[in-house]
Amino acid sequence: MPGKKQIKALLLGDVYGNPGCRALFMGLPQLIKTYKTDIVVVNGENAADNGFGLAYAQMRRFFDSGVDVITSGNHIWQQEDLMSSLDKEPNLLRPANYPPSVPGHGYTIVNGIGVINLQGRYSMIPLDCPFRAAKSIVEKIKGKTNAILVDFHAESNQEKEALGFWLDGKVSAVVGTHTHVQTADAKILPEKTAYITDLGMCGPLDSVIGSQPSSSVRKQLLQMPFKPVVKEGKAALRGVCITINPENGKAENIEVINQEFGF
Repeated sequence: MPGKKQIKALLLGDVYGNPGCRALFMGLPQLIKTYKTDIVVVNGENAADNGFGLAYAQMRRFFDSGVDVITSGNHIWQQEDLMSSLDKEPNLLRPANYPPSVPGHGYTIVNGIGVINLQGRYSMIPLDCPFRAAKSIVEKIKGKTNAILVDFHAESNQEKEALGFWLDGKVSAVVGTHTHVQTADAKILPEKTAYITDLGMCGPLDSVIGSQPSSSVRKQLLQMPFKPVVKEGKAALRGVCITINPENGKAENIEVINQEFGF
């Protein structure tokens, strides 16, 4: 980005169901204006009506609303009408450490900024090593840009923190998604990589990671595989805005975003 003194990257956590989509479409224009963003990255893998996957129409509206890159995780495969878009849309990402024959893209470069999507292995399906995948992709795109953002969709805090330090100084930011609970550890690591263990959820307030508390409590009490029901009502946008030096890709600041919306 020649001539720019700073890059502003807005990254928002898992958008969950209709409440999360409403909060995104209502709040994103003002966030873009407030932070004067150069790139907006949103994890969309829970945006479908039932909280699992991303529908094609939602993908289109995400992009039309100002989202530059949609990242995802283990639920990206659950809406059939999106499958053909995984190869066609370079800025719709699935985790890069799935097997090579899987459709879709694991990274992209937008507005001179690289975005990498990875998935963890602890308490999730066994995939290729996200550490090796990250190293390979960073080496591949470093000649094109120094500003690189990583969405690490993972269950384990230990795995996320380890990846943050593994990539410290090599990328601009490592942000976690998947657990839907915003963590209180937003920081700049020693070698100037911005880090947070989980961006949090863009979705329903007063919920259990997005679902109706009653259905979640019932599942815990009976230990039966009840399907979660999306909690309707008020919602929040959660994520971070990261300031990056465009010359060397080092993070200069990370600011936590937590905005609530009543409908």
